[in-house]
Formats: sequence, C-alpha cells, structure tokens
Amino acid sequence: MRARMALTASSVVYVIREVSLQNKPTTLIEASPKATVPVLVLSDGQVVDESLDIMHWALGQHYPRQWLPVDEVMNETMANLIAGNDGPFKFHLDRMKYSNRYPGAQPAEHRAAAVKLLETLEEHLCSNAYLFGDTPVLADVAIFPFVRQFAHADAAAFAALPLPQLQDWLTRWEASELFLSVMTKHPVWQPDREHRHG
Repeated sequence: MRARMALTASSVVYVIREVSLQNKPTTLIEASPKATVPVLVLSDGQVVDESLDIMHWALGQHYPRQWLPVDEVMNETMANLIAGNDGPFKFHLDRMKYSNRYPGAQPAEHRAAAVKLLETLEEHLCSNAYLFGDTPVLADVAIFPFVRQFAHADAAAFAALPLPQLQDWLTRWEASELFLSVMTKHPVWQPDREHRHG
C-alpha cells in the first residue's frame, strides 16, 4: 500500500501485477527469491523488493508533494520514527494479529506494547495535522498502513483508546484521494494482462 502511494504521488508510470501469494507466479520468484510483495522491477532490470526502498526510489524520481524534508535533523527524526514502526511496532502488531503463528505469543501483551508505541505518534500529532507539521511527509505515508492494520484488528477497541489526534489522522488518510486511488481492486495478474498506472 505505501509503495503504491509513493509511486502514485511521484507521478511514476508503473504496471501493476496483482499476484496470489498462495499461488506465486514464477515471474515473482525469479525477480525476488524471497517472493514477498511488493517487488518493483525497473526498466533496466534492477529489482527493489522492500516497500520503504520503493518509496525512496519513487521520491528520488519526482516528489511534487515535498515528502522529503530538507532539514537534516527532521530527516533523522523521521527515519527513527519509521524504524520504530517497521521494527518494534510491526513486531507487536504481527504477534497481536497472528498469535497462532508465533508460539508463546500473548496477544494482549503485544497489543499493550503496540499502544505504547502509538502514544508516540499521538505526541507528534498534538500540535500538527501530520506527524511533522501541517503537510504530510514520508513518515506519514510509511506508517499509516500499519496503524490502519492495528485499528482494523479491533475497531471498537481502537476507537476507545485515548488517542484522538491519531484517530483523526487515520480517518483523514483513509478518506484521502491518494489512498483511495491505490485501493482499486485488480484481477490476479495473467501474463497477457497488464494494468498500467500513472
């Protein structure tokens, strides 16, 4: 989701190949042996197979929305916030949602730990509409899908949390034109069928 949002925001023309991870096509495995999504195959054959790396690549091509702050201190703070999301928060999110996949995982404990990390986002949003000011930056888009996953795991419980700014931020992102534009459903890719975007 976040990779598609960055590609779309950067006005990059790309072809979507929606795949079934239960029936992974040979093309996916050949491009990236780890066979997870997303995978971006560039015109020169280079493969980028981490969503955050795809975001950085896309914004390196063109980023009219100014998602990359020029301030070095802000960039470092933003990178640390994203790392906390992609590392500890995702760790607890996965074990909260899929405890059967992780022997010994205690969903309630992982949920509580995840909420503590969400409180950090709430602090960032107390005086701004977005995580680092009045306009979105890379961190907002990089973190949003994971907060969305957490919220949708138990919508009533999320709504009851004392995180009003984060809840409002999530609602605005879910209603945004950018998010809605990348949520269009596509049929599973067939070699003779492509969907061009951008």
